[in-house]
Amino acid sequence: MSHIQLVALDLDGTLFNNQSVISQENLKTIRTITDAGIHVVISTGRPFNGVPFVQLEGTGIDYAITANGSGIYRISTGECLFDDSMPEELILPILDFLLQKDINIDAFIAGKGVSPTKCRETALKLSVPDSIKAYIVDTRFRVDDLADYIHSNHLQVQKMTLNFLREPDGTLKHREEVRAFLEGNPQVTCVCGGYNNLEFTRADVSKGAGLLKLADALGVAPCDTMAIGDTENDISIIDAAGIGVAMGNATPDVKEAADYITCSNEEDGVAAAIRHFLPELF
Repeated sequence: MSHIQLVALDLDGTLFNNQSVISQENLKTIRTITDAGIHVVISTGRPFNGVPFVQLEGTGIDYAITANGSGIYRISTGECLFDDSMPEELILPILDFLLQKDINIDAFIAGKGVSPTKCRETALKLSVPDSIKAYIVDTRFRVDDLADYIHSNHLQVQKMTLNFLREPDGTLKHREEVRAFLEGNPQVTCVCGGYNNLEFTRADVSKGAGLLKLADALGVAPCDTMAIGDTENDISIIDAAGIGVAMGNATPDVKEAADYITCSNEEDGVAAAIRHFLPELF
């Protein structure tokens, strides 16, 4: 018998297929284990309002680790249980550097995505799947001056996501320069969350740290958790979980970190992994 009491699921490239839809097989499998009393939680780089609430209805999922661990929420109430945002004095000098670049910038503030108005046109040019592009373009609150908006309202930022335009020679405009800049700042953690983006949070924030906080709040030991993911921002949670699972479509470094590799997100890999480790429920 398995001792798994909590299963954490990434969204993009993991629970979602390539059209950002959760398959019926995944939904049915999740419902089976939540009916058995096992916690299933979302673990995503998205902000809270980027969680697919309608698709999750009836699954029994009630918690979400969002923005790479900087915001942990109870879905049924919208309550933020833990918030580890970047303060204004940390984010504004970084933002001053970023705003000089031709990149798409999204700031996740209190569970919502906020982006400069000018970035909408940049987002429309990104080389990402249509479903991801629509999510980026359509779900952001637009402001003319992001730095002023943060400063004037004394806001904190849970996470920032940066997407880069592709040059004619195939390279990504400004990406390596921006990554070097962010990795040179010891106060932030910078990772890739998929589609060659960059994401950064406070240095002590990660999906893995978020998992440990939520598991403790739910009375679940770390050894009784499982996490499934596909990109660099999932490595921390795969390392922190008792069982770390990489999707078949995961990047090589994620597969290397994992204890087990399941099928791809187009082959119901989440359902396959759950059935592999919890066979007694099926």
